[in-house]
Amino acid sequence: MKEETYTQAFDRLQKIVSQIESGELDIDQLADMIKEANKLIAFCNDKLTKADDEIKKLSQEKQ
Repeated sequence: MKEETYTQAFDRLQKIVSQIESGELDIDQLADMIKEANKLIAFCNDKLTKADDEIKKLSQEKQ
């Protein structure tokens, strides 16, 4: 996956979910979409975890 922002990854994930929910994908397309979605979820989760860690660090420094 190319380097992208959280917003770009989340937007792509929403598009994938819409395509999956439409029921118009064949099994190969569905498998590819699910693989991509899993990568995007991991990417977004990593970004959120890093942001959360940074917030905790900053709040501890202020105390």
